[in-house]
Amino acid sequence: MDDFRAHSANESTDQWPGLPPELLMRNWRKMPPVLKGPGVVLREVELADASVLLAMLSRDEIAQVIAPPPQSAADLQTRIEAARVERLDGRGICFSVVPDRSSEPVGLFRVRELERGFGSAEWEFVLSPEHWGGGLFFAAAPAVVAFAFDVLGVQRLEARAAVHNGRGNGALRKIGAVQEGVLRRSLQQEHGWADQALWTLIADDWRKRMGRRGVH
Repeated sequence: MDDFRAHSANESTDQWPGLPPELLMRNWRKMPPVLKGPGVVLREVELADASVLLAMLSRDEIAQVIAPPPQSAADLQTRIEAARVERLDGRGICFSVVPDRSSEPVGLFRVRELERGFGSAEWEFVLSPEHWGGGLFFAAAPAVVAFAFDVLGVQRLEARAAVHNGRGNGALRKIGAVQEGVLRRSLQQEHGWADQALWTLIADDWRKRMGRRGVH
């Protein structure tokens, strides 16, 4: 299992010395986990991230491939609080991507259930253009996928990417996802609707690819 640990402003796994990391991770509803990859940390998105993330999501390069972003930092904070409630309810979790030697997030990963109990789930991601092509996605994404499969118990993990988003589709292909089809006019954008490619990762296939066994 990757080097996972859990942390929150109110309750940290440091309060529970000696307990197995796997047990602590399974308490992700009460203790939001912190995932680690080479040179990057993923921790639950916080209200204080709103202004930085809003500036990132509003950039033209990103606006071309995602749904319209929030209109204000207050609007984004409302969504961040909704994500926290979603975690407390056990329905999903949203991570900010923070590179080593940085205090500000440069992206987001989100995992949410598609059916009760996480038999199938969807993940979404967005990174600042400065980090496109620099390896940050491939440092962060495996930790998120492993968390989904090994801790949440997901069997089928879906992702959608606008068909004109060549970089996003390429990243999903490189990580081992399989394109199952095209969802016509499924992404509403500021100036109309766009088609999306549907990509899937299957837990057993992922574990074989990574040479690991599940812990769920």
